[in-house]
Amino acid sequence: MKKLTALLLTAAFAVTALAGCGEKAAPAPAAEEKAEEAAPAAEEKAEEAAPATESTTFTVGFDADFPPYGYVDDDGNYVGFDLDLAAEVCNRLGLEVVYQPIDWDSKDMELESGAIDCIWNGFTMSDERLDTYTWSEPYVDNSQVVVVSADSGIKSLADLAGKVVCVQADSSALEALSDDDHKDLTASFTELMQVPEYNTAFMNLESGAVDAIAMDVGVAKYQIESRNADFVILDEKLVSELYGVGFKLGNTELRDKVQGALDEMAADGTLLEIAKKWGQEDTLVLGK
Repeated sequence: MKKLTALLLTAAFAVTALAGCGEKAAPAPAAEEKAEEAAPAAEEKAEEAAPATESTTFTVGFDADFPPYGYVDDDGNYVGFDLDLAAEVCNRLGLEVVYQPIDWDSKDMELESGAIDCIWNGFTMSDERLDTYTWSEPYVDNSQVVVVSADSGIKSLADLAGKVVCVQADSSALEALSDDDHKDLTASFTELMQVPEYNTAFMNLESGAVDAIAMDVGVAKYQIESRNADFVILDEKLVSELYGVGFKLGNTELRDKVQGALDEMAADGTLLEIAKKWGQEDTLVLGK
C-alpha cells in the first residue's frame, strides 16, 4: 500500500513538473517576436547615427566643342573660360573638379541621372529653360547673332531669305529661330540646317555649303579670330540672352555653394582676371 501511494505521489509530482515546464516555455515565441521587431528599429537608429557621405567631387557637364567656354586643346586637355571658373570654384569649396564631356542633345539625361552635377558651358538661360533647371545667377551677357562671309552680300537678317542657315542642334540659336518672333524669318530660309557642333558649321560656311551660321556671340568672336577666313557678324541680333550654371531642378544646396564662391570671385577680382584670359571681360555681368 505504501509502495502504491509512493508511486502515485511520484506520478503526480512528474505531471506537475511537466506542466510547470510547459508554462515557462510558452513565452519563447513572444520573445523572438520582440527581438525581430527591435532589430529594424536598431538598424534604423544605426543608419540615423551614421553620418551621410558628402561628395568630394564636382562633375561639370560640358560640350567639348564649344570654345572658348569648353573644348579640347592641341595637347588633348580640356580647357576654356567656363572650365577655369569651375576649377576656381572647386578650389574655394575644397572639391575636386571633374570635367565630363557630354553630347549636348543628352545633357538633360546626364543631369537627371546624376552623371554630372551641373551643366556649365555657355548655357543660355532662355525662357524655355528657366523652369527646367535650378540656375545660378547670370554671369555673362550673351546674344544670338548671325555670322556670314564678308563678301556674301548679306547685310541684315532680311537678306537671309532664300539662304541656307546653319545652327547647332538643341542650341539657343535654334530656340531663337523657332520662336514666334522669328517664325517668318525662319520660314524664308531655303533650309535651316542642324549640325552637332560649330566646327562643322564653320567648315560648311568656308566651303559654301551654307550661307550663314546662327550662334552665340562669344563663340562667334572666338571662331572668327581663330580662323584664317574673312567672316563678319551681322549688326542685327536675333536675341539678347544670359549665361548661367544649370543644376538639377531643386538642387538649391549645391547651387548656393557654387554661387557663393562665384560671388567671392566677382568681389575679389578673380572672375574678371579669368575673363580677361579668355577675352570675355566685356561680357561679364556678375558683380556689376
